[in-house]
Amino acid sequence: MRILLAGGAGYIGSHTALALLRAGHEVTVIDNFVNSSPEAIRRIENLAGKQVSLIRGDVRKKTDLLPVLKNGGFDGAVHFAGLKSVGESLQKPILYYRNNIDTTLTLLECMEETHLSSIIFSSSATVYGSNNPVPYREDMPRGLCTNPYGTTKSMMEQIFHDAAAANPELSVVLLRYFNPIGADSSGRIGEDPQGIPNNLMPYIAQVAVGRREKLTVFGGDYPTPDGTCQRDYIHVSDLAQGHLKALEYAVSHTGCEIFNLGTGTPYSVLETVRTFEQVSGVKIPYVIGDRREGDLPACWADASKAEKILDWKAERTLEDMCRDAWNWQKNNPMGYETLHKS
Repeated sequence: MRILLAGGAGYIGSHTALALLRAGHEVTVIDNFVNSSPEAIRRIENLAGKQVSLIRGDVRKKTDLLPVLKNGGFDGAVHFAGLKSVGESLQKPILYYRNNIDTTLTLLECMEETHLSSIIFSSSATVYGSNNPVPYREDMPRGLCTNPYGTTKSMMEQIFHDAAAANPELSVVLLRYFNPIGADSSGRIGEDPQGIPNNLMPYIAQVAVGRREKLTVFGGDYPTPDGTCQRDYIHVSDLAQGHLKALEYAVSHTGCEIFNLGTGTPYSVLETVRTFEQVSGVKIPYVIGDRREGDLPACWADASKAEKILDWKAERTLEDMCRDAWNWQKNNPMGYETLHKS
């Protein structure tokens, strides 16, 4: 297949690009590199021994995107293009609504003009909101999101639902990620957040490599076995394989379908810290701080639908996730060097 990855140079996009190349597919990436680096693409090409067609462009701009679709002859697209920091979205909600909604509308308009009918959307478990019981199932209603980032994901899902209902030829797969961590086992590509990490694993890894003094655990009094939040962590390489399975499904189906991509097993913050310490041999200093606004006590997936319909199941363990995250960070202590670092 020939696949367009919108925002494909980022963390999940780059690992998906590598998985697609290794599976024999052709990959085109369009990215404006606001939160990513061209270095990731260079490393992917080296790992796969294949070329990526790389276009520097803004998915929000029809003048950037339409020529790519017209000339690409694509079988499908994956929509990764979006801002993703929960904290930043609370500070800059208008930026998030403008960026994330615009990328989606422009992509769908350009797909319609070029008769491209299969798309995978990078969604999030945040759309379940705070009222649904765990584990989350795809037949649960979308909930009230606690931040603008999550709200944009929920709104974009609705846009895709409506577009598929209006166009009988359109095939949409909404992939609701849980908590992607880890890196390719080569240690050549991985998660490289700009500024202070918003997520647990890159923060742990930066403490381990000496970039941060200590980890602050947000809350130690939740109703969980050790008092810290529980999350469904999934290896980014397993997540990438889920995109391959979703693309195979999308090109032979129509309508809008939702799949959870998670392991179905929750791990607490402190369990994750201890596992990282065990596989890395590095002690992680931490303090227990106040709860963070919007954090839920526990969140994990029922991923049985993806296993049944897509023939996909997460294979890697929490130990694998921590080991590969550390392998990436220790070999790239400042991440992709071409990015500005705090």
